[in-house]
Amino acid sequence: MALSLRSWQDQAINKSLNWYSSQNQSNNKFLINAAPGAGKTICAAVIAKRLIEKEAIKRVIVIAPRKEVVKQWKEEFKAVTGRSMLVVVGKNEDQGLDVCATWNSVDDQKDLFQTICETDNTLVICDEHHHAAVSAVWGQSADSAFKKAKYVLILTGTPIRSDGEQPVWFQYSGGELTHPIGGQYTLTYGEAVDLKYCRPAFFHRHEGKFTVVLKEEGEPIFVSGTSGIKIDDKKHTKKFIGAIQKSCDFYTLARSPKYKKDGKTPDLKSYQASMLEWGISKLDNIKERLPNAGGLVIAPNIKVAEYMAETLKELTGEKPMLVHSNLSNADGLIEAFRESNKDWIVSVAMISEGVDIKRLRVLVYLPNAQTELSFRQALGRVVRSAGKDDDSSAYVVMPTHNIFEEYARRVEREMKLIDIKDSPKNTKICPKCEEENEKKNVECKFCGYEFPQRKTRFKTCENEDCNHPNPVHLDECQSCGEKLGHDFIITLDNALRMGGIAREMDVDEDDVQQAEKYYKDIRKEILASGDARVIEVLSLFPDEALVKLKRILNKAGE
Repeated sequence: MALSLRSWQDQAINKSLNWYSSQNQSNNKFLINAAPGAGKTICAAVIAKRLIEKEAIKRVIVIAPRKEVVKQWKEEFKAVTGRSMLVVVGKNEDQGLDVCATWNSVDDQKDLFQTICETDNTLVICDEHHHAAVSAVWGQSADSAFKKAKYVLILTGTPIRSDGEQPVWFQYSGGELTHPIGGQYTLTYGEAVDLKYCRPAFFHRHEGKFTVVLKEEGEPIFVSGTSGIKIDDKKHTKKFIGAIQKSCDFYTLARSPKYKKDGKTPDLKSYQASMLEWGISKLDNIKERLPNAGGLVIAPNIKVAEYMAETLKELTGEKPMLVHSNLSNADGLIEAFRESNKDWIVSVAMISEGVDIKRLRVLVYLPNAQTELSFRQALGRVVRSAGKDDDSSAYVVMPTHNIFEEYARRVEREMKLIDIKDSPKNTKICPKCEEENEKKNVECKFCGYEFPQRKTRFKTCENEDCNHPNPVHLDECQSCGEKLGHDFIITLDNALRMGGIAREMDVDEDDVQQAEKYYKDIRKEILASGDARVIEVLSLFPDEALVKLKRILNKAGE
């Protein structure tokens, strides 16, 4: 396969080979820290190919975070090297092939990997290596399984973990890597944007305040994502104050679904619906130029994912692709979306790090985990360039929340957003012949392709003296200046119910990785209880929170 490598890939390949061949160094680990979408997989496959050709290694082991990513690795590795990889899922004693496996499998397959590394000169490629913390199962298993590897190639776009834990084989101090400078290559997201390897990202901070209506004494409570909650002791009885302070958390309310009276139909005046409206409008605009563009929704748990999928259907008339861990064919659904023209895909955590769907342009971000690592990995799904002629941008719709706001500011500073203008071209690309056309063209002037007509979506100003129709992405009325769709009313009972679920369930990176191994067993235990109320409540928990709950219950029972 003839490859046209990017300049950074050439530099990283040469530096890694020089590091591995050095006679004076004992550290056999090379780190590539490159932005999502920059091309780490191809770079690593070429390094493997060069080492094979030099007869420096005989075998390659690739460890990746998810089955979908393992599949992508298998395909790209063969395209570059011409060699087939054995995908390890269960116990497999076949020692004759290169191996690709998930991080989850390392602990179960330590003997297999140890034997491979001891038998042949082996290159181990660790994709999304930040997961393998020294103190966690993945890090301990990797250190044991690959101790005898001749070379280790570490790949990540987010080397600094949010929880401060140190990954196995390389460390950092004060936010800076301490791995030898000769044994690493770094390409930041900002640099990747400058070099046109990644799209620039623009963040829409979606404002909103919740009005909590009290049934007893006192005035309504207002909760926002930036100012939080203020309680006037003189206006609210003391018996409510503690409960309100505990439950009226903006982000908890923001990710809690709102239904109509039947308890099943999504309320289109919910906070989530208003986020989706903005994302839909932005994607519609993008599709005028790029008809195949798609959008991704990341939800905090399965119930909310299903709710947002139904809301999207109500708002657009098209049923989106829904992917979550309870679906047996999740990988097939992701592949089907990648090859389709479907506008939206909704996921909990299945479409995250490593999953490559280049037509994604818009991200509606409402996760459970609030770590910077998760934030940047999600961003990586929409900033991957589709090629050298890709001049489009990525757009992220996120709650106006102090935590996410800080993450977004860091990304903007990194890519020097002040120097980047969000100025979409006044042309559109024909999906049939890929030629540029004027945006006003009804059909392609080169091949006659008839462009699909997309309707403009409106929402009516709720000011009774105005009622002016406005495009759904606007924050205020074009006619009277009234704020549009920012006030969401909720009862105290619902606020307490929704707040009590998540307040003590903050999750970290280790919870996420443990969830991938144990959540199915935990869900079986929940179903086996036969308690309908328990099953209903716990269905609101994401997989990683279930693992946290299990750990808490086990500790309480000791």
